[in-house]
Amino acid sequence: MTAEPRTERTRTIVDEITDMLVSVVGDELLVVGEIGPATTFNDDLALESIEFVALAELLQERYGPSVDFLGFLAEKDIDQILAMSVGELAAHVDRVTTAGRACAS
Repeated sequence: MTAEPRTERTRTIVDEITDMLVSVVGDELLVVGEIGPATTFNDDLALESIEFVALAELLQERYGPSVDFLGFLAEKDIDQILAMSVGELAAHVDRVTTAGRACAS
């Protein structure tokens, strides 16, 4: 799992996810410091399960149903979920939305 975004689009998605996280958790999230690709949802942000659900809803609103954040989490074991980073989620969003655009072409 890489912390650095692979593409410019992935970097943009990291920024968009950061905005979503601030929307879900509030401005106090910014006190944690800069949120970037290596920021983890558990250790760094201490997200609660209800916040994951709210994030999933925002991701689906923004990127469509192909993102399926809760399905993405369901494919992981507990250790992988606890270690998941913003960059890993951004890469997933980039991958599934790019595949969706390719299928639509």
